[in-house]
Amino acid sequence: MSPRAGKTGPHTLAFVESPVQLLNVLEWAHAHAPDAELALVVLAPTDPMTRGQLRRMAELAREEGHTVRWEEARGGPAAPFQTVGGLTGLLRRARRVVLGDPFSRYVQLLLTITRARHLVVVDDGTATMEFVAQLARGERLVRWHRKGGRPGARDLVFAPVSARARRRLTPTAGRQVEIFSSMPMDETPAGVTVHANDFAWTRFRFGPPRITKGADMVGTSLVETGVVDAERYLDAVRTLAKAHGATRYFAHRRESTEKLHRLAVETGLEIVRPDLPLELIARRGPIGRTILSFPSTVVHTLPLALAGTEVRVAVCDIDPAWLTDHASPRAQGFLSGVTGTARDVTRLQTVTALG
Repeated sequence: MSPRAGKTGPHTLAFVESPVQLLNVLEWAHAHAPDAELALVVLAPTDPMTRGQLRRMAELAREEGHTVRWEEARGGPAAPFQTVGGLTGLLRRARRVVLGDPFSRYVQLLLTITRARHLVVVDDGTATMEFVAQLARGERLVRWHRKGGRPGARDLVFAPVSARARRRLTPTAGRQVEIFSSMPMDETPAGVTVHANDFAWTRFRFGPPRITKGADMVGTSLVETGVVDAERYLDAVRTLAKAHGATRYFAHRRESTEKLHRLAVETGLEIVRPDLPLELIARRGPIGRTILSFPSTVVHTLPLALAGTEVRVAVCDIDPAWLTDHASPRAQGFLSGVTGTARDVTRLQTVTALG
């Protein structure tokens, strides 16, 4: 029987576009809405690895008693119109909406339709830090790795929708806005309620893991987003793996096949494409006694998911020399902040002897 069979609660509608978002919706429900049956809507991306992880996470959500609706939101030119049209009724009836990526144009468009008086933003990785800061300062919503660039034609066309979505995410007398996050926040928007995500559901549901003697490395998509030079990144991975005896490389879901092939050939690392978010993979085990990472979400989330174990998370900063000419002026400061605010991690000396 469903763990929530026979229970009722406020009608809650959640939108997710990534496995991590779905995981954090489950964490929020476990911590703050244990009696609510969620209607989870997956706005499916096209990337095969992300889709695979989302399907596995959807299975876990169903096991928790939630309903899951899979939307091929990017399945062709007409897909967005069909998706939005099909969700309008649910949006208008929902009393509470949970979302994972306030920067998403899809989510921003859906926010202009809903009448919900309670909005919850769960983590979409380190981007949550930037969202909170921008909301506190009343700035337009722009992803950190694009900040500093000139708005494109699509940005200008979509600007009115984005502005309206930002207003919906601003608390008023009749609208409650909540942020559920494991990320550190220097600024808190006025009137916004903040709750800490300590990954209690993950620790309750999985593990503790079997810990191996070696080290594992966590991949990043900083090359794919145009922030870090590919050759510099490969050199850094090679140097760190050799220095710490790493044997496995857990690929980020957005890393390119070509880059991963080069990593395998040039470093000898075993490339692992996880079928679930890394927090769950690590909690299930086996996992290395040391986890090596560059600045990313996992330097904040893995220590929480692995609390009570002997696993050490070690992070290596991004050297400014690794950045591409196209990297946002904001990139170095943001990445340094991601590392500098991480708790319960070991700081490694930046790899400088590259190329």
